Amino acid sequence: MRYVQGGGLTEAGRAARERIRLQAVGRFERGDKNREIAAALRVSERSVERWRRHWRERGEAGVLSKGSPGRPRLSEKQVAKLERELERGPLVHGWVDQRWTLARVKTLIGRLFHVSYTVEGTWRLLKRHGWSWQQPARRAIERDDAAVDLWKKEVWPRVRASRRPATDGSSSRTRPVSR
Repeated sequence: MRYVQGGGLTEAGRAARERIRLQAVGRFERGDKNREIAAALRVSERSVERWRRHWRERGEAGVLSKGSPGRPRLSEKQVAKLERELERGPLVHGWVDQRWTLARVKTLIGRLFHVSYTVEGTWRLLKRHGWSWQQPARRAIERDDAAVDLWKKEVWPRVRASRRPATDGSSSRTRPVSR
């Protein structure tokens, strides 16, 4: 089941779901059929089948909630340390330029905390804590604006070919226009 805006269930929502599962366990013990349990608890038969299987394998503990699957892997203290390290810059951490890429942040997290994130997970972590993507405010120092202007004026018109000839054409590809 997917939840809007990546929210998942709150503790109260998770507790309510667990109460429903425990009601199903009571009905399993009474010998009720899956279809009856699903109708009474307003859940799908597949869920009831899955709960029954877990209940047979592990007892009541098999149907209890295992907690949020998306709990953060970094504590607030670790996130604060990560932010301090990011503010120090990439040069301090051994990269040759001043750009923080998601791959670099992912590597830094692995080095500092021995926790593995995906690049997408790294982006979500940064976004959740108020970081955003950045774009350089200035152009490269090496850029030669005069050379760029010259190329646009002299080379580009020669490179760019016109799309169609300006003269009348023929719909036939094999014979020229006959007049």
